[in-house]
Amino acid sequence: PLHEEAWRQYSARLRGRPLSDREMAEQVHGRVNRDIFAYVLGAPPADDQLARLIEEKETIYRRLCLEAGSAFQLSPGAIELLDFLAAQAIPRAIATSSPWVNVAFYVEHLGLGRWFPPPWLIYDRGHTPGKPAPHIYLEAAEALGLPPAACIVVEDSLAGIAAARAAGIGRIVALGPAERHAELAALPGVDEVIADLSRFPRHLLATN
Repeated sequence: PLHEEAWRQYSARLRGRPLSDREMAEQVHGRVNRDIFAYVLGAPPADDQLARLIEEKETIYRRLCLEAGSAFQLSPGAIELLDFLAAQAIPRAIATSSPWVNVAFYVEHLGLGRWFPPPWLIYDRGHTPGKPAPHIYLEAAEALGLPPAACIVVEDSLAGIAAARAAGIGRIVALGPAERHAELAALPGVDEVIADLSRFPRHLLATN
């Protein structure tokens, strides 16, 4: 919700109206800033303009996170699942469309270093296509030393699910509220749909 609010505020500033819920689902979630700004502005921004736009938007987002207080926390069930994966020595990575400035912010404020050493943090470096292209998941699988078919991806975005499928990921678990479950389950490549990470299908780990 904080990510969406930041984009709504900045979109209203740039084009005079906030992004709609549909635009958020199709053009924002899972996508890199470069592609989102190209959509919002109607044309790809120049590199120097893009850098300024990203910094301004992410400053809004990080401010909203800090103002949220205790509401700024890991997703429900995340700590328990990540502790389980670590205890079982199961390799895991974050493959995010966020830039490094946000990843570093998460590491500092959400303690991600507890589960993810730097090589397992895969983020938007600005030189490869963003989701729905498969590159970020291929990079994550390589960082873990695994073929994509041996990996499980948990995704909450349409672009991310398409990217995981294009990368040849072995299992795709879609994450979303109950009202989206039918939509998510119907997407090509989705194996299971869950409401939160406490419901992650751990039986899949035995076959990967």
